[in-house]
Amino acid sequence: MQKNIKKGILSPLYLFYGTETFLIEETIHKLINKVLTEDQYDFNLSTYEAKETPISVAIEEAQTIPFMGSHRVVIVKEAQFLTGKDQSKVEHDLKELEAYVLNPISETVFVIVAPYEKLDERKKIVKLLKSHSEVLDAAPFSDHEMEKWLDERVKKYGVQITKDGREQLVQLLGNNLVMIAGEIEKLALYVGDGGVIDDVIVEKLVSKTMEQDVFSLVDHVIHRRKQQALQVFYDLIKQKEEPIKLLALLARQFRILYQVKELTNRGYSQQNIAGALKLHPYVVKLATQQAKQFDEKKLLSFLDEIAETDYKIKTGKIDKQLGLELFIIRVLGV
Repeated sequence: MQKNIKKGILSPLYLFYGTETFLIEETIHKLINKVLTEDQYDFNLSTYEAKETPISVAIEEAQTIPFMGSHRVVIVKEAQFLTGKDQSKVEHDLKELEAYVLNPISETVFVIVAPYEKLDERKKIVKLLKSHSEVLDAAPFSDHEMEKWLDERVKKYGVQITKDGREQLVQLLGNNLVMIAGEIEKLALYVGDGGVIDDVIVEKLVSKTMEQDVFSLVDHVIHRRKQQALQVFYDLIKQKEEPIKLLALLARQFRILYQVKELTNRGYSQQNIAGALKLHPYVVKLATQQAKQFDEKKLLSFLDEIAETDYKIKTGKIDKQLGLELFIIRVLGV
């Protein structure tokens, strides 16, 4: 689809669905810029929210002759009526939409956006759109897809990225494509035309999130790096991070380790585990490596200790910072 848009090979109908909204918005932007010039936006670009506007209004607009240009772009966002859980109060004439899909206006690029994980495949309109439209399934990337996307992204700036650089970027930012795209632009400017982005540069320039600091804390704890673990903890406290929130994030990370270990023992592949837990494949890969350091019984004991610490903090039996610090020290075995 992207190649066709770049070449100017356009379809009168597009269906964009999935949870990777960055991919959807970027594709819409490319489509608009290919179809219209900037001075045509006011006359030939219309955007509607399906939660607020009946689809018949968008169809009427799509059937209007373009003004001061050869094409019109009509975008319908939040098309919840394509899912099995339409909570909007707007009545949509899907029969009218079905008729339009079967006979679209060639001078109009009609885009329907459903930023949801799944569509209701039982619905006639979903079947029609999938068979008569150009479809973008903006699902979260697999490990391979993320690698390919990153390589293509850096190539746009005339730079390269190493394997370690890619992995470090994903470790720091997860699968947040908006943040990754912004950081790649910054990294590319730093290394310059023809430069190479490696893990050292990524570590130096990319800002860590609190979740990433917690991930580092857990990694240091797991590998019994006592000094580093306590240093990360004290740094987080200096940054005024709330101990109860840190405890909750630690609980989440240890829970992921337990779930990954349990599913691995059941014979699940890393890709299947990522799908089941709704995690990025690289996160699962790292968690698999970390989980090898413990058996399920030990991980469950950590979760029990976190729950007990949380209870003591919230009932005033122990200071929140001290409670978290004592838990970390116990896990480290100091």
